[in-house]
Amino acid sequence: METKIVRVTDKGQISLPTSIRESTGIKKGDELILVKKGRLIIIEKIRESNFRDLLKHSEKVAEKLWSNKEDDIWDSI
Repeated sequence: METKIVRVTDKGQISLPTSIRESTGIKKGDELILVKKGRLIIIEKIRESNFRDLLKHSEKVAEKLWSNKEDDIWDSI
C-alpha cells in the first residue's frame, strides 16, 4: 500500500502523485469514480466504457449495502 499526502486547492482540486498515476495506469483524460462513505473517499479509475451506464445506479446500491445495520460491528474494529 502506498500513502501520499496531497493538498486541496482553493478550487477543490487535488493532484495525484506521479508514482500513484503510473502504478495505476492513470493518464490525462481518464475518468475516475469517487465513492464517499462518511469521511472515507475512495478514488478508482473507470476501466470499461460501458461502466458509465452503471454509475447512475451505483450510489443507491452502495448506500443500501453500507447502511446495513448488521455490518456496523465492523466500524468498531
